[in-house]
Amino acid sequence: MQSNDARILRGAAIPTACAGLVGVLVGAAVAGAEGALGAALGTVVVTAFFGLGLYAISRIGEVWPQLLLGAGFLVYTTQVGVMLVLLLLFRDATWMDGRVFGLTVLACLLVWLAAQAWTHTRVKQLYVEPSESGRSADAEPRA
Repeated sequence: MQSNDARILRGAAIPTACAGLVGVLVGAAVAGAEGALGAALGTVVVTAFFGLGLYAISRIGEVWPQLLLGAGFLVYTTQVGVMLVLLLLFRDATWMDGRVFGLTVLACLLVWLAAQAWTHTRVKQLYVEPSESGRSADAEPRA
């Protein structure tokens, strides 16, 4: 993983963890231990899924940079689809509050996406690599 990608991962994971902590506190206040458990599970699910997705995109970008856009669409679509399946599976769970779980997943997901986009705009990344030919400005071009 490149250092830029690590900064983007940290920049998204830390605000998401803070939002999850708020979700755990609100879930505990509203629904007791089941609410806190649902919020904690929701935070872990979002952080794990989107962290692994960012890691996968980073690895694909290093190995096959020409496939980056397609891989990004595939990873994001898969993440959203798996999140939908998890929300449907945990909807009727009795050992946690499903409503708190769903709302925490939604809040953490939105925080992750916003923080990732914001961090990505702040990371200095070269788009064009400078040439290493060592030509000076007054040298004549070759024919």
